[in-house]
Amino acid sequence: MSDFEAQLRAVSLRVTRPRLAVLAALRDHPHVDTETVITLVRADLPTVSHQAVYDVLRVLTETGLIRRIQPAGALARYETRVGDNHHHVVCRSCGAIADVDCAVGHAPCLTASGDHGFVIDEAEVVYWGLCPGCAAEPVQ
Repeated sequence: MSDFEAQLRAVSLRVTRPRLAVLAALRDHPHVDTETVITLVRADLPTVSHQAVYDVLRVLTETGLIRRIQPAGALARYETRVGDNHHHVVCRSCGAIADVDCAVGHAPCLTASGDHGFVIDEAEVVYWGLCPGCAAEPVQ
């Protein structure tokens, strides 16, 4: 049994070819948008529908097998790195996204100055800047 099959069974999901293909696509190409996922999945399963991929992304997100992120002004992206409350750095120019490990203390990584009575269990931090390629380009 593959790791993906075990993950699907652990959350009581049937093992299907579209689910396996989506997980493989996201493992190999983290931080991609839905259209890119569809293109990657269709390389292995040419007849899979857009709706099937949307449904797989939804159920995998709901069960916690994948994470949906959506930096301000960007399309939703997906990744298989879950459960560690890591953050992201986003290039303002080309939109490249990379993971950034939690920088301080225990999850949720940041202590709110005032929690207003909330029980905080996660912090979402997005760092913005220029990736090395864009930073090296001459200013026009």
